[in-house]
Amino acid sequence: MVKYGLDYTRCRWILPLLLGIGVIFGIIALAGRGWLESQTLPYVHQASLWESCKRSGLGEEWSCESLMGYAWGRAAAATYLVGFILLVICFALAIIAFAIDTLRFNFIRGIGGLLFVAAVFSIMGLVIYPVKFSTEIEMTGINMFSWAYGFGWTTAIMEICLGFFFCCLPNYEDQILGNVKPTYFYSSP
Repeated sequence: MVKYGLDYTRCRWILPLLLGIGVIFGIIALAGRGWLESQTLPYVHQASLWESCKRSGLGEEWSCESLMGYAWGRAAAATYLVGFILLVICFALAIIAFAIDTLRFNFIRGIGGLLFVAAVFSIMGLVIYPVKFSTEIEMTGINMFSWAYGFGWTTAIMEICLGFFFCCLPNYEDQILGNVKPTYFYSSP
């Protein structure tokens, strides 16, 4: 990417594309019912960020309880949701930043800083949820934090990594814009 610069059409959209993938993972985490699941038969417990569902036996109906009745449930949902909204804002700003012919590198660094703030909020929600869930909600059998919770952590890790990329990209401004003369290494006889 640095060799051809951000004007190179295929490389220019890599960072916004990765942000878009992070947004998709965040949507999966917010909508997924697999934050916590029973690991072994009978599968009697399933939880999302929003509710906890239990059943007494394998063929029984699920009875669900909203986690928004707990202060920690509202806190976990709110902090993760704020992190997700900041990620969506960063995605929109990245599309705007890379669509402009003349890149504003300070603007790109600001997107990186905002991604770090989004990561902090996301991680707060991802830490509050399992700590308080395991102490406040009665669980039977062997339970595990499952696929949707993993998508939440993947989103947070992507926010951190992309924050580094967006913050470090302006350090290579001259190389990206092609303002540096190439250095040739050769030996004379």
